[in-house]
Amino acid sequence: VTLLARSQRELQQSCSQIAAAGGVCDYLVLDVTDSCAVRQRLQACEPFEVLVNNAGLNRPKPLVDITDEDIDAILDLNVKAAFYVTRVIVKGLLDAGLSGSIINISSQMGRVGSPRRSLYCASKHAIEGMSKALAWEVGHAGIRVNTVCPTFIETAMTRGMFEDSAFRGWVTDRIALGRLGRIEEVMGAIVFLASDASSLVTGSALMLDGGWTAV
Repeated sequence: VTLLARSQRELQQSCSQIAAAGGVCDYLVLDVTDSCAVRQRLQACEPFEVLVNNAGLNRPKPLVDITDEDIDAILDLNVKAAFYVTRVIVKGLLDAGLSGSIINISSQMGRVGSPRRSLYCASKHAIEGMSKALAWEVGHAGIRVNTVCPTFIETAMTRGMFEDSAFRGWVTDRIALGRLGRIEEVMGAIVFLASDASSLVTGSALMLDGGWTAV
């Protein structure tokens, strides 16, 4: 596994955890919103047969309060960075004549709308469209492209948001299972799409939404 992020400290911590579990890991300190840096660093690597695009950002606001900086920040990370990284990885696979699996972390908000999330929804709908089109474009080469669409997941980053009982209730009321998702429930879906168990799956969105979109 090769990890990419801007924080070397966090990358080192994650690699240590993977190694402690018996895995093999290295990392690249890289800002995926920097197209030139992405191209230079990834072209120097051997082809990656599995890619997980999971960098993302959200700034929930009413449309009238969204700034130009908000638009640039979210589209740069949620959309443009996915294009930058995927472009290099797919080229490497095509040049090497290898099959592969591209897994884009989308969201249930890539399938529906929600208040205060017009910008985030736009970014995730874009990822859904890119993934479907690319599945057709590279399917002949044995490269599969899919998305994973989680509902609200309880993490260290989202914990503060869910301390608001009203917001937590608003979310869980819309999930048929009546609870937030867990990180482990996203991991299994990614392993499935990375493995030969999903060899006939491409251009699909795997919904991990607890029933949110089952309407």
